[in-house]
Amino acid sequence: MTQTTAITEIIATLADVESRFNITRTESEGFFPEWHEDLPEITEADKVALNLIRRRYLYHLNDGSLTEGTVTLIMGSPLLERAGFYDPPFKMTAEKSVRIVLDEEDEEIETLKGRIDVLVMQNQFWVTLLESKRTTISVMSALPQTLFYMTANPRQDRPSFAAMTNGSEIVFVKLDFQNPPQYDLSRIFSPVPLINELYTVLQVLIKIGQLITQS
Repeated sequence: MTQTTAITEIIATLADVESRFNITRTESEGFFPEWHEDLPEITEADKVALNLIRRRYLYHLNDGSLTEGTVTLIMGSPLLERAGFYDPPFKMTAEKSVRIVLDEEDEEIETLKGRIDVLVMQNQFWVTLLESKRTTISVMSALPQTLFYMTANPRQDRPSFAAMTNGSEIVFVKLDFQNPPQYDLSRIFSPVPLINELYTVLQVLIKIGQLITQS
């Protein structure tokens, strides 16, 4: 069943943002090694904290839905804090919240509504938090708006990164404006499997933090 996505009057679809900024998704497997190669080790204390984050998330998910703000409070904020993004040398700003609506063709199916909050670290790392009363909105629905914000990077001589999450799904994005402008995505991570994939998520966050402070 097809879906139509409305995020802003400027950017409605992924095709819109690709056309407007002349960017394409790369087909090179070596374009985005930062999410899976040479990841830093995490401590046992990190693992204990990540296990707690996972347990809390699954506990609240048992009710079948997450209220607005739960994704930020339980998942987004603790991960960013654990990765060190709330401490020097990082500086954080917030973009204006954007409303997202997914309308399905079947009139008997409820229209899905949510909100996108975007945090910006060092003008080089965007964190997109998709909040909804229904967890059925895919994290990929936030990709057009995330890329739109990433194109505003004043330092287009170096890559930009983003992390998108709706709680159940976490995806990393890399955008490079070097000839030609291209982007790519990581695989989808989730706190749901028994093997805690938040371990790798934290490793990637720390790796991105290292990259943007060294450049």
